[in-house]
Amino acid sequence: MSVLYVIVLCIFFSYAAADTPANCTYEDIRGVWNFYEGERSGSNDIDCTNFDGPIVNTLKIELLFPNVAVDELGNKGYWTIVYNQGFEVVINYRKFFAFSKYTDDGHGNVTSYCDSILAGWSHDVLGKNWACYTGKKVAPTSGIKVHYEKRLVEGAIFRQDKNFIRQINKVQKSWVATAYPELEGLPVATILNRNGGIKSRIHRSPKIGFGASEVSKSLLSRWPEQFDWRDVNGVNYVSPVRNQGSCGSCFAFSSMGMLESRLRIATNNSVQVTFAPQDVVSCSEYSQGCEGGFPYLVAGKYAQDFGVVPEDCNPYTGKDGKCSEKECKRYYVADYKYIGGFYGACNEDLMKLELVANGPIVVSFEVYPDFQQYKGGIYHYTGLQSGFNPFLITNHAVLAVGYGTEPKTGEKFWIVKNSWGEGWGENGFFRIRRGTDECNIESIAVAAKIIP
Repeated sequence: MSVLYVIVLCIFFSYAAADTPANCTYEDIRGVWNFYEGERSGSNDIDCTNFDGPIVNTLKIELLFPNVAVDELGNKGYWTIVYNQGFEVVINYRKFFAFSKYTDDGHGNVTSYCDSILAGWSHDVLGKNWACYTGKKVAPTSGIKVHYEKRLVEGAIFRQDKNFIRQINKVQKSWVATAYPELEGLPVATILNRNGGIKSRIHRSPKIGFGASEVSKSLLSRWPEQFDWRDVNGVNYVSPVRNQGSCGSCFAFSSMGMLESRLRIATNNSVQVTFAPQDVVSCSEYSQGCEGGFPYLVAGKYAQDFGVVPEDCNPYTGKDGKCSEKECKRYYVADYKYIGGFYGACNEDLMKLELVANGPIVVSFEVYPDFQQYKGGIYHYTGLQSGFNPFLITNHAVLAVGYGTEPKTGEKFWIVKNSWGEGWGENGFFRIRRGTDECNIESIAVAAKIIP
């Protein structure tokens, strides 16, 4: 097989394969659902894995555009898809979350049943009276989607192509690429985990993108042109850069980083706690451990339902493992959301408003091969592809801590904290183009309010 043929396959499968457990779109989910719920008497340790009844409550809920939920009695609530994984509904002071149903034959063939869900969890908005439930979309159009996955990365080794790096630096002057010796010879599977994990991928970026309201525009006219939570009147509210290693735990590191910074902001820097990503990797049923996950379900749902713990309670190992039973202080979030209110409503203006008003925000973006070599400057995708590496585009979660404009060129950028250690990029941070939805970085930002 020629190198060119391999790369063509890689590009094809990066868009056509289903590497997540399910791959269901907004339109697949929108419509009328029946939820079949068990007894509302459990706590947050309830096991819903094999739930098959008895059914105590049957609810008919219509999920309308863009995020309105209505039950058969006319009560209104709201809903959002969670990437392509599942969806959450909040109605009558009760929350329902479940993953979309799928099967995997173990040979890379994944079938998504987007008109059904795996057994999920429900509880009231106070985190009490838990129950298990299942669901079925009423009169679905075509709920079954079969996807084929070709695992091109198995056994592959990452080699940095010096000619590729020279090309990056030649075709543009906005940012600088370099080789990182510590990456040479690593398994490509490890690189994929660094870039988000195979189960953090999304196959279609949301494109609803409402503009800022008139109130928001009025606020933005008074908003600072430059802002950085690392230096607000000489005070740094951003916790130190960490290194996720070979585990696909960026979703946990970015989420913990946001909660760490927002706790510092809420307490005027008097409480500086480092939270434990390992607790999320090992304990969260809302994520897939070292294979990936999504910030909405970590910084938001997991932190509200179960709380997050300090690092010394569950030190980071960078591996999937048994959930620690050690009793520790837990911090909870009072509220969480996709910026804009639901998946797909995010944009640059709303991100700026949330970031300055409340603190750093978790953002996700597509990682292309050239980003791996970033050293400094304002990143944008060059369109260049490495000629040897079977990369699949991944969805990497990071923490936006500020924004600015390059004085000489006028190029706008976000300031972003990564989780690849201080030796990568600009001391562990990077800048990326702002206002153009570069690599989808302005499409699915997440924010949460931590309780001090």
